[in-house]
Amino acid sequence: MSPLAGALAPPTSLAEARHRAQALGAAVTSRFPSNDRPLALPPADSRLAPVMGNYGVPYLGHVLSSIADPLEFARDRYARYGPVSWAGGVGYRVVTLMGPEALETAWVNKDKALSSTRGWQPVIGPFFHRGIMLLDFEEHRDHRRIMQQAFTRTALNDYLARTADGASRAISGWQPAERFPAYPSIKHLLLQQAAEVFVGTRLGQESDQLIRDFHHTVRGGQAIIRADVPGGVWARGLNARKRLERYFRAQIPSRRRGDGADLFSMLCRSESEDGERFTDQDIVNHMIFLLMAAHDTTAIALSMLVYELGRNSNWQNALRDEAATNPCDTPTLADLERYPLLDAAFKEILRMYAPAGSLFRQAITDTEICGHFIPRKSQIAINVYASMRLADWWPDPDTFDPSRFDNGANRAAVSRYAFAPFGGGAHKCIGQQFADMTVKSVMHQLLRSFRWATPPGYRVPLTWGTGPTPADSLPMILAR
Repeated sequence: MSPLAGALAPPTSLAEARHRAQALGAAVTSRFPSNDRPLALPPADSRLAPVMGNYGVPYLGHVLSSIADPLEFARDRYARYGPVSWAGGVGYRVVTLMGPEALETAWVNKDKALSSTRGWQPVIGPFFHRGIMLLDFEEHRDHRRIMQQAFTRTALNDYLARTADGASRAISGWQPAERFPAYPSIKHLLLQQAAEVFVGTRLGQESDQLIRDFHHTVRGGQAIIRADVPGGVWARGLNARKRLERYFRAQIPSRRRGDGADLFSMLCRSESEDGERFTDQDIVNHMIFLLMAAHDTTAIALSMLVYELGRNSNWQNALRDEAATNPCDTPTLADLERYPLLDAAFKEILRMYAPAGSLFRQAITDTEICGHFIPRKSQIAINVYASMRLADWWPDPDTFDPSRFDNGANRAAVSRYAFAPFGGGAHKCIGQQFADMTVKSVMHQLLRSFRWATPPGYRVPLTWGTGPTPADSLPMILAR
């Protein structure tokens, strides 16, 4: 049977589906030689090198190969071309950046040659229009100054108390099992928390509808068929986005008059030191984006931490012993700072499974990155995930080893941009502390309530969402 014919039959398992994607990608690519070529020729007097690469399969480019194994695909391109290369993908030529020097250049963006707005527009623009990550330059700065009032230490401690309470209620309902579905359980827990802490809704019909609409909006941005076909993933996402817009807009007046401590209420009342405030549409746009950014990435990080601790019982036991030395039910930010092993384990998960795995930009003028000529209108992918799995900076990069971060000497040896899971420069994630405290507070309670292990021989299959994401239920042997 040919790879194409085999691909048309329904797969019997996820492993078989992945194998077929790899075989089909290899078979099709073999018919179209690599034909390495420059993206564009640099100006004759520039002394810059061209960005080298190849398109791959007509129209699809290297999509099949990058989906089948995104990490190995990226590392192979890095070994072949270095930190700056280009590849084809669904009609685009995409420049990929890897390694700390390339990432730093893009994030610092000294000459303001790279636009976040234009980079993200073809990826998630219709679903997360004008979210904070999608704004540029002075407008981004001004919006961030207002939004910062919702992420002060006082506000974070209030969110943390709500997070701990919600986590305790959710985890208390988990039942020991031989194949406990860890990933959907964690996603549900964090979605309910997002509804309560971010929006201020209680469990019930309203919260459930918000969760469904949020889920479809996120999925819309990940659609393969990117067209408004009735019943399709893209169309469901657009319709869910409209419902979320109506929901948030209708509540803004009462939230502005009230004294609620949820993030939605805080954004409605926040103002900068100069007295600037968000418009109603600004609040709607930021809430829809922040729900995605806070939940989806945190669910990946927490799930993968559960997975690696399930495979590494020594580290799980060490973290449990640490949690037992500070037996508080609702830890504050100051309490969480007294868990150095948990902090190291969380950082190692962020390094191995960067939840925001790729970030996007577009060059709005000719520029240079790592000595390479980047022409105007180039689409740019900043590959955070693979950059933190390069052996150039991380010995044995595919091994879970929190000791990389457990002392000052190790941390000092790490380049500032070799470890940058929350981005850098002006666009560094404003919710970094929120993600940190959410994962740690849930893990603190989980360690005190359960032991868990991966089933014999199990390895998590990964798919791609905002970053490397469990493609199954992440089954765990769960015991009190």
